[in-house]
This record gives sequence, C-alpha cells and structure tokens, in this order.
Amino acid sequence: MKLPAVLLLLVLPAFASAATINVGSKRFTESYILGEILAQKMRSSDDARIVHKQGLGNTAIVFSALKSGSIDLYADYTGTIAFELLGLSSAADVETLGRALEPHGVGIGIPLGFSNTYALALDAKRAAALDIRRISDLAGHADLRLGLSQEFLNRKDGWGALKSAYALTHAARGLDHGLAYAALAAGHVDVIDVYSTDAKLTQYDVRQLEDDRAFFPRYEAVVLYRLDFPARHPRAWAALGTLERRIDARAMAQMNAQAEISGRPFHAVARDFLGFADAGGTRSAGDARTFWSVLTGPDLLGLTAQHLALVLASLIPAIVLGVPLGTWAAHSRRASHVIMAVVGLMQTVPALALLAFLITLLGTIGTAPAIVALLVYALLPIVRNTASGLADIPLPLRESAQALGLSKTARILRIELPLASRSILAGAKTSAVIAVGTATIAAFIGAGGYGERIVAGLAVNDTAMLLAGAVPAAALALAMQWGFDALERLVVPRGLRLPAASE
Repeated sequence: MKLPAVLLLLVLPAFASAATINVGSKRFTESYILGEILAQKMRSSDDARIVHKQGLGNTAIVFSALKSGSIDLYADYTGTIAFELLGLSSAADVETLGRALEPHGVGIGIPLGFSNTYALALDAKRAAALDIRRISDLAGHADLRLGLSQEFLNRKDGWGALKSAYALTHAARGLDHGLAYAALAAGHVDVIDVYSTDAKLTQYDVRQLEDDRAFFPRYEAVVLYRLDFPARHPRAWAALGTLERRIDARAMAQMNAQAEISGRPFHAVARDFLGFADAGGTRSAGDARTFWSVLTGPDLLGLTAQHLALVLASLIPAIVLGVPLGTWAAHSRRASHVIMAVVGLMQTVPALALLAFLITLLGTIGTAPAIVALLVYALLPIVRNTASGLADIPLPLRESAQALGLSKTARILRIELPLASRSILAGAKTSAVIAVGTATIAAFIGAGGYGERIVAGLAVNDTAMLLAGAVPAAALALAMQWGFDALERLVVPRGLRLPAASE
C-alpha cells in the first residue's frame, strides 16, 4: 500500500463524525462515570456510533463543545449551570434554567436523582484540635493553607465568591482534585474543596465544614443536550429518559468508590450499574485496574492510531511549511530575524493556553485545534535546522553551483537542500519526538490518543493508568526516532553520513 493511502487510513478515523453521538465529560471521576452511563445506555438502543469524549477539561470547555456541536450531551449540575454558565445571581429551577439556555441552542432535562454540592474539608484531627466545624470558623485561622482545584478557584460560584461571603483572608493555591486528599493526609495543605459524593470522604479521616451561611446551592445532576438531539436520535433520547431519578447520592458515591478506591475502570462501573438497575445483574470483581491490564486493554490499538494520526497530521504540514521558511531565513538576513523570532515565540506559549485559544478561534474542540497546536510546536526545530544546515554549506560548494550556471531555485533544490538534508531530517526527528509527547495534552480537549489514559489517571490518582498512557507514548517516541534514523540512511547521501559514523 502506498504511503499516502496509509496516512489517509490513519487520519480519517480522527475526523469521522457521520451518524455519531458524542457524549462529553469533565475531568473528574464522577463525570467520567456519568458519561459512561449515558453512552452505554444509548449504545444499547440506538444504531448510531456512540463516542464518549472523556475528560475534556473544565466546565467552560465542555459547554463550549456542546454549543459548537462537538458533543451532543453531557451531565452537569444545576448550581454550576446557574452560576458558572449563565452568570445568575441566585439558584434557579430547571424550567428557569431551560429558558435561559435555549438561546444557546442547549436544553436541560433528565434529572438523575442526586445532588453533588461543593464543600470545604479539613483533616478530622486537625479540625478537632482547632475546633473548626463551620466555614466561618476559618476566619480565625488565617495561617491555614488552602489547596483548591483550579476550577473551584476560577468559577463564579467558587473561591472568590466564597471568600467574599465569609470574609476570609486566606491565600489559596491550585491543586488537582485527584491529588487533594493525599496532599491533605500528608500535611501539604490544611483545607481542600470536596464534592459531597466523593468516594474518598470515607477513605480519609476528614471533616466537612458546615456551610453556615448557606453559600452553596444544591447541585442537582441533570443532562445538558443540544436542542435538536431528541429529534435526531429519538430512540437514544427515550433510553436516556429511563435514567430519570435512578441514581441516588449513595449509589453515586459507591460508584465513585469503585473507580477511585477499588481501581475499577469507568466503563465497568457504569456497566454494572446499568446491569443492576435494568436487569437485576450483579457486579463483577474481575476487572480491577493493574498496569498490565490497562496497558494491554482493548483500547490500545485505537489510542495508538489516534496518537499517531495526530503526530503525522501535524508533522507533515510542519515539514512542508518549515523547510521553505528555513530556506528563506537562510537566504535573507532580514527575513531570518522575523521568522526565527515568530517561531521561537510560538514555542514558548503554554500548551493548554494555546489549546484554549485555538478552541475559541476554530469554534470546536478535538482533533482540529490539537493538530494546529502540534504544528505550531513542530515548526521551530524544522525551521532552525533547515536554516542552520543551509548556512553551514561550504562557500566553495556554493560557488561551484553558481559556476555551473544554475538558477537560484535550481541551486536550492538540487544542491543546497540535499547537502543540508542531514540537518533538516534531524530537525524533523526532534519535532516528531516532541509531538509525540505534546500530543498527550490533546486528550484534555477530546482529541484522543494516549493522553486519555493519563488524564483519567490524574482524575483518580491512579499510577497504573498514568503509566499505561506514558509508557506507550515513550515507546512511540523511540519508534519515531528509530524511524527517522532509518530514513536518514535512505535519504541522506552516504558521504554526508560518514562524519556521523566516525563521531
């Protein structure tokens, strides 16, 4: 099979969306599980391809994905919708929220049956020693260290509003929710934000502080969906309707515990809940997570294809764009300053910030912004090595080419670029290896790849799952390096490879 055909087979699955229902979820355990429950429930009743885009990030990103059509539905909470998404000043009922969401092309429905509100928590022994029982008691202990999730720090119904409501003066630092309980137990922080259905509330000896000024509203779990979804997929929508008020707070906390404490996969937790609720099934105990079971899971080939597609779909355009830019920079001192400054500046932009900007710019999440971001990061090594390789060509060789009467274009294509091929390939190899590692970040916006395992592992603080994503990514990076080494032996003239052999 020819190379273009192979690349087409790799890239097309990343863009395919025909007859597909996309379910989203945020980056914490409960959202993963609810996303799986919604996806599996529809999968049993609809012929469409159901895709769960896991761990897309914070509320703003997932809601933007819903409005743009990148996903069709996801589970959220009424308090979050009212304060964070709609900017309301007080809690509202589902009907009021529905009217406010309608201009966004979004509907709200199917209350799932439980509320998962925010709370603040301390280590129980520390709280008893300091006699802290209510949030207002924190005002007398300004030395306490707060470690709060990034979303809680930045959301409108989060730390800023809570701090004002309780007249607190504490400084707070960001801490991933999946690591918060371990950090609290180790004494690295004194106060963390928790969810009322957190599995680890019973595993760790913590005290939830009373919200004595009733700051936090109820956060009833509901389904947000695109308004046209019920009409497009009536059978899937009817299946989801059977979930109404089927999940109580205790059941949700137990499912969270299965994922976080017992180490069971999200899909297995959801499967067993649906089996128990719908058919009287029982839980199976044979699918606890281990490194090897996760590493060799059935999703390995799919994640590998997605990851490789992201890398190749960004690397090939980067080479096509970077080599001419490097050539231009090598032949024009004025252009060189501008080109190198621009590609160097783009390399310094943090990956998540660049992804957030591209989501806004392109109006979508997933593959497209991920590929553009990876292309941006791949440019600098290619441009720099191309310019450097051309600049290092000895002057006598340049003069010989001119003496032959070749045009400037012919000299570049037939003489200079072949002579600089070793340096150009080295730049492309560096970009490829960087792209493999950076592509793991793309999972934060639903682009797939090995990053899905890493993001899920962070959500539940699961080392096995983290390694199951990191190890194949490292192996793929090594494979890319070896592949470029082999390509160098094929492409670079033998005489130009001799110095490398002697070194």
